[in-house]
Amino acid sequence: MTNPQHPAPPATDPAFTPPTLGRRFGALVVDWVLCLLVSNFFANPVRDGWAPVLVLVLEYGFFLGLFAQTPGMYITRIRCVAWSDGGRLGVARALLRGVLLALVVPALIMDEHRRGLHDRLAGSVVTDAPRRARP
Repeated sequence: MTNPQHPAPPATDPAFTPPTLGRRFGALVVDWVLCLLVSNFFANPVRDGWAPVLVLVLEYGFFLGLFAQTPGMYITRIRCVAWSDGGRLGVARALLRGVLLALVVPALIMDEHRRGLHDRLAGSVVTDAPRRARP
């Protein structure tokens, strides 16, 4: 029996069910809009296509590495954690995941747990992130 405070790691949980692709895509859209807005401070995202991509990679490194959620993931109630133990990825692996996601192709090749190549190479998985009940 799993403790709700410390659920089983996704790699060892036979009942693990990944979030829908719609929620993942929704999170990516929210994050992309934020990246477009932020990149306006130092570049023209229409002319300089690299700017929002750079912001996205840095956003993933910071937010996933430290909090396991980007702002878009928070809104859609998902998170990205380590496949093996369910913990945070850390900044280095989150940056790796962001760079691989920016290449797009790895995200399109998924396994039965909806882990793209970017997730498998970074040792990550996207899971549900239910809100905690307030006392």
